[in-house]
Amino acid sequence: MNDVILFYSTNVALKMEKLVKAGGITAKLIPAPRHLSSDCTFALRFDRRRRAAVERILHNNEIEHAGIHPLDRF
Repeated sequence: MNDVILFYSTNVALKMEKLVKAGGITAKLIPAPRHLSSDCTFALRFDRRRRAAVERILHNNEIEHAGIHPLDRF
């Protein structure tokens, strides 16, 4: 099962992707699912089992995001 983080900014999404991968977490930028947000362009998909680690990275680096959501279809 996967979760996604939604981002308003492409630059922030790219930064978070680098931070997550540097932390040894597999992640992939994908187009933001329209059923989750029409305002966001990109989402970062990652394994739900790594959510706590991803949330720490978000918090420690003060990354602005539009939310973390379950994504079971991808």
